[in-house]
Parts: sequence; structure tokens; C-alpha cells
Amino acid sequence: MGSLFTLSIVQSALELGCIYSLVALALFLSFSILNIADLSTDGCFTLGCSVGAVVTIAGHPFLAFPAAMAAGICSGFVTAFLQTRMGVPSILAGIIVNTGLYTVNIAVMDFSSNVNLFGCDTLFSLAKDVSDAVWYADWHKIIIVAALVIIIGVILSWFLNTRLGLSIRATGDNEYMVRASSINPVVTITVGLCVANSLTALSGAVLAQYQKSCDINLGTGMVTIALASLIIGETIIGRGGMFKKVIGVILGSCLYRFIVAVALRLSVPAECLKLVSALIVAFAIAFPYLKGKASFYRLRRLPAPADGEDGDGEC
Repeated sequence: MGSLFTLSIVQSALELGCIYSLVALALFLSFSILNIADLSTDGCFTLGCSVGAVVTIAGHPFLAFPAAMAAGICSGFVTAFLQTRMGVPSILAGIIVNTGLYTVNIAVMDFSSNVNLFGCDTLFSLAKDVSDAVWYADWHKIIIVAALVIIIGVILSWFLNTRLGLSIRATGDNEYMVRASSINPVVTITVGLCVANSLTALSGAVLAQYQKSCDINLGTGMVTIALASLIIGETIIGRGGMFKKVIGVILGSCLYRFIVAVALRLSVPAECLKLVSALIVAFAIAFPYLKGKASFYRLRRLPAPADGEDGDGEC
């Protein structure tokens, strides 16, 4: 068991878990709050990764993050426009945008399937130069991504408790009630999807600098990964306030990376990781149902009270 959880594995799982938790937070906003299945996540993640990589290569490692978020906002706006103004169902709108983003992403990368950032200054390399002489030299990456995720999580939980955020939450609960309350659901859906896609793109930009590369197929299966993290977090945390739910999503993402790391340590072929992800999602979604069924059958196996006795065994 000790060989499964070495320090390097724990550190890597936490780093990747924090980076991918931004996508899980985006899916939390679009899927759990707005009740919209945004299938443009895969393409938007690659969009943020490619824009962040190109801007970093141009010598602007810090500008890469707002540039990627701006690109994600544009992607979210197009998805929302198709839904709210063109009458396209949310699932089809996501598929359309995701398909179109493939060409956009490869054009951003100068029609190359991958881009390397080796030799370029990144947020992590600059932080390493600063931290080389101190005790946290080996932990600079996790400090950066953890601080970023904490800041984003606090801002998101605060935003969802503002007047606009409450309107977005109400739109996901009942769009017709929101419309009757003189709130324009077109605005709330557009803002919600723009914020969600900006988080997805930010995650891609952080990953590009983290691994110093960007590939056109990097975002494939990102919806599955984010959904697994989201469901795991909701299962662990349960009900609670908005901040508690945000923390649950982040913890779910880290736990998912731990599960993937254990699978790799158990010599599971890399080609089977998508199957492992699908099984994790299926189990996480079915767990509350199976738990309820188990409680039901356990109660059925209890002996019935004797005649003349109530449920507490008293006459």
C-alpha cells in the first residue's frame, strides 16, 4: 500500500486535481446550477490551452491566463447565443461549438497539431527560480495551483450569492418563474455560460504551462473527467451552502486524480484510462441510488412486529 501512495504521486495528484478542478467548477455552474449540458467543454479546454500556449511563446506568461479566459468567454457566448437566440437545444449547441472549435484551435496553433513551450518562461518556471533557495522549492507548483483554485472558488461562491448569481441559480431551477419575475433568462444563461467557459479555458492555459505543451486532442474526454469530479464531490459533501459545494467539487477533482494515479500504479494500460473514467462516473452517479436501495432492502429484512405490538416492541 505504501508503494501506491509515494510523495511524488500524492504531489502530482494534488497538482493535476487542482488544475482540473477549474473544469469541474465550470461544469458545476453550467450543469448543476444552470441545468444545461454544455458539451463544448472539450473544445473550450483545448482553446484555452492553445491560446495560453501561443501567448506564452510570445513572451507573456502572465497575460496568457486572461487571454485564455477571454477566448473562453467568446466560446461561451456563442454557445449561449445558439441556445437563446437561435432556438438550438443546449446539447446540440454544445456539439456545434465543440466541432467548430477544432478548426479554431488548430488555427490558433498555426495549423500544427501540437505546440511546445520548452525554453519559454512560464508561471511555474518563474516561481521555481524564486523558490530554489527556500524550503518549498519542490512544492512551488502545488502552491501556485492551490492558491489559484482557492481564489477562484471563493470568487465563484461569492458571485453565486450576489443578485446576479441568485438570478442564475433561479434560472436553473425554473426559467419560467424567472421570466415572470421580470428577469431576462437570456442574460442569466449567457453570463453563466460565459463564466463557466472562462474557467474551462483558464484550466487549459494553466495545464499548458504546467506540462509545457499543447496538443489538439488534449481536451478529448474532458466532460467525463469533470463530470466524475463533480459527482464524486457531491457524493462526498452532500447538501450544504454554495461554498461547501464548491469545496466538494475541488475535493472530488483531487480524489479523482488519486484514483487515476492508483490505476496507473496498478499497471492499468493507458489506453484503458477512458474506460476507467467512464466506470468512475457510472459508479459515482449510481452510488446514491444503490445506497437507497440497500437501505430499503435492509429495512425489508427486519422482522415484522408481533401482533399487538407497535414499532418499538411495546404492547
